[in-house]
Amino acid sequence: MNKQGKIRLLVVDDHAIVRHGLAMLLARYPEFAIAAEAGGCAEALVRVADSNPDVAIVDLALKDGSGLDLVRELIKRKPGLPCLVLSMHDEMEYAERALRAGARGYVMKENADESIVDAIRTVLRGEVYASPDVAARLLRQVVAGSERRNESGIDSLTDREREIFRCLGQGLTTKKIAEQFGLSARTVEVHRASIKRKLGCDDTAQLLREAVRWVESGGA
Repeated sequence: MNKQGKIRLLVVDDHAIVRHGLAMLLARYPEFAIAAEAGGCAEALVRVADSNPDVAIVDLALKDGSGLDLVRELIKRKPGLPCLVLSMHDEMEYAERALRAGARGYVMKENADESIVDAIRTVLRGEVYASPDVAARLLRQVVAGSERRNESGIDSLTDREREIFRCLGQGLTTKKIAEQFGLSARTVEVHRASIKRKLGCDDTAQLLREAVRWVESGGA
């Protein structure tokens, strides 16, 4: 914010009329101030350095590059800068890509007069702004991804591997596990390696943490 307590905005769009229209729209709100405008990627990188904005509003398609690439570079140069993508492109196709690039929100130009102010306020609170349709779609993907991870994780273990995983979570050593099931220590180690691979654990310490967490959650 500047000395007057206003939220400083950087507006990046290759159409001057869009930048002008957005400036007029935001001028209705005394909390906002247009700190700088840019028509493309190169100019935006100069403006972000000399204007120190609180929020960047970036078009998806720019005359000298991709808005998504610009978002990545803006965040790299000014870590923590909330970026909003403002675009005419279908949000169901591009919103997820924008968020993965580091943007905090996605606003359709046709809805800007209704949602841009709410979007700016939302990202300034450290939250992500997305339309209800996009939010529901992303939530479905998270749930589906969680189910897939579970299927390829614990549920992929054999009965013997699950028993050994439980024992690891209870703090038993390889020797104790081998004695309990009448196995050789080498066989237990083979099972441990298989469990680690199936659960995507990088090392033994992570495997043991996952095992303890699973036992404590009642998975045994």
